Amino acid sequence: MRVLFCGDVVGRSGREAVTGNMPELRRKLGLDFVFINGENAAGGYGITDKICKEFYAAGVDCITTGNHVWDQRETISYIGGDPHLLRPANFPKGTPGRGIGAYTTAGGRKIVVINVMTRLFMDALDDPFASLELFFGQYRLGGGAHALLVDVHGEATSEKMATGHFCDGRASLVVGSHSHVPTADAQILPRGTGYQTDAGMCADYDSVIGMKKDIAVARFVRKMPGERLTPAEGPGTLCAIYAELDDTTGLTTKIAPLRLGGRLAPAWPG
Repeated sequence: MRVLFCGDVVGRSGREAVTGNMPELRRKLGLDFVFINGENAAGGYGITDKICKEFYAAGVDCITTGNHVWDQRETISYIGGDPHLLRPANFPKGTPGRGIGAYTTAGGRKIVVINVMTRLFMDALDDPFASLELFFGQYRLGGGAHALLVDVHGEATSEKMATGHFCDGRASLVVGSHSHVPTADAQILPRGTGYQTDAGMCADYDSVIGMKKDIAVARFVRKMPGERLTPAEGPGTLCAIYAELDDTTGLTTKIAPLRLGGRLAPAWPG
């Protein structure tokens, strides 16, 4: 089974990088399942119903989010009716939407995605490790699920790495999001879980984490509030993680970065 995770999509450049490339990526790589982090897709802040539909039409199967999930107020009323749009599972009980999504591929395989958010330098949410433990109590590789996929949305690399090892052997793939910078540590952990600390972003990299650089730099230099940060508008780079999973165990047999377009050096799964 072949899956692809695209990192945080930022603004129009990121959206176009995903929607413009996804049909061909699905065909060339023979992808069975695609999930993306879309929490910055709407002008850098949140996501909308319309944007979700654009992603689905392009071939995206599931959209995860994080700390910006509620930036567009319409999401509060919309998310509960869209089973393909997830928010972190460790939001408090009663929060709209869901943190886990179960899907069936065209080939009849069951894939379950969980979205969790870490706590170091982030919002004070419920324990993500406890949420994952409950998840693994409900879903098990080889026990009705062909693949278990985790988007761990967090700031601290240490906490995301700890999450990967916590899930090792129990999840098919654990990939980090949120920092908007791709890390170089794609690997298969000792018990067979594919892992990368951060997938990077789908956005214009002539920027400060996807936002126009002049405005962002001025904020650091002057230490004063100024113009609202808005997404950079140059050509976007699609940053993603490609993984091949064993059809019997659901564990990862191959993991590799994928980068297309924009400023970053291209990378293609060999």
